[in-house]
Amino acid sequence: MRNSQDLWARSVSRRRSFRQMAAFLAGSPLLRAQQDPFRDHSRVPALNELLNAFDFEAVAYARLPRAAYDYTAYGADSEFTLRRNREAFDWVELTSKKPADASSVRTATEILGTKMNFPIFVSPSSGHGALHADGEMATHKGTTAASNTPYIVSNASSFPFEKVAAAATGPVWFQLYPRQNIDEDRELLERVQVAGAKGIVVTIDQQISTAPYERTQHDRNLGGRGGPQTATGVRRPPPRGPYGLTDTRLWYEWKFFEQIRPFVKVPMLAKGILTGDDARKCLDHGCDGVYVSNHGGRSMDYGPATLEVLPEIVDAVHGRAPILFDSGIRRGTDILKALALGASAICLGRVPRWGLGAYGPEGVQRVVEIMQAELVQAMAQAGRTALDSIDRNLVRTDFP
Repeated sequence: MRNSQDLWARSVSRRRSFRQMAAFLAGSPLLRAQQDPFRDHSRVPALNELLNAFDFEAVAYARLPRAAYDYTAYGADSEFTLRRNREAFDWVELTSKKPADASSVRTATEILGTKMNFPIFVSPSSGHGALHADGEMATHKGTTAASNTPYIVSNASSFPFEKVAAAATGPVWFQLYPRQNIDEDRELLERVQVAGAKGIVVTIDQQISTAPYERTQHDRNLGGRGGPQTATGVRRPPPRGPYGLTDTRLWYEWKFFEQIRPFVKVPMLAKGILTGDDARKCLDHGCDGVYVSNHGGRSMDYGPATLEVLPEIVDAVHGRAPILFDSGIRRGTDILKALALGASAICLGRVPRWGLGAYGPEGVQRVVEIMQAELVQAMAQAGRTALDSIDRNLVRTDFP
């Protein structure tokens, strides 16, 4: 009798059978709901295991929704300029003197009144809320923790400038997309200056903007065929202008800087400069500095890499104003090459976004610190222990 009871107790019940069958079906590779071709479900590495900026991209890719990653990654049209921005660094070789002790390297500088421990800013980029719940506030905390790195807050940030500026103590600048109503520009610029903006960067390198980008159009999961969409998945209203152009582009001219100059009390720069002639016009129309950028390859496809045009712009400015530089920087040696070709400081765009999407503010801090450490190491290897010792004699260029 006891053996029969034992067999019954060990037998498979109906409930257990259903549970096992459900588990089998849920794990079946034939069940499409379980398929995720875009994600590597392996272990997320600890923050201290990441060795360079590229490592952060892989983690961000694994952790972020596809739309948020693509928004960070894409370039315009065929993404030729996006690729060229990176390739251009391969066309510049570093020469060296006798290597120096890294402890002797000095990287502190000052750009238009903003004191910096390294010649590194974090570029303006929009929609950090799609990468982390605290968005730009988390980014600002990370940049402040990374040796007080200055952060240029985007006009299209997920949170108001006032909240971002109050989130940490590091220096903040503000990036403006011009509006046709000058009173709206004035109200916004006066507001951010009261909130602590130490500089104003006016973006002029996205005169034409068509949405969505091809990368998102190719991903049917993002609604690319159904109309433009933001990184957070919220659809934008369709553009009212012809040819898919938004009505916020293709109107502003150089006189705009003269119009806003009376109510900009802090240094002002134009972002998106790619020619020496435009660099001279920046200064002629009231700008205090020049920002060399092609919007990370997101503005106009088949344009030049920013590193290719940097020497021409430096020659045109002829020391009259500082020159900021971005697009394509991933290594400390990239920073050193840009400085050698005449940049006063560089700006990191995608790199801190990878850090934010992967690990939050600590990720921003860590990835910027890696770039800082790589710059120090590159300067030591090149035998340049101070920023003012970095010049064109440090590089050999072979631009096509």
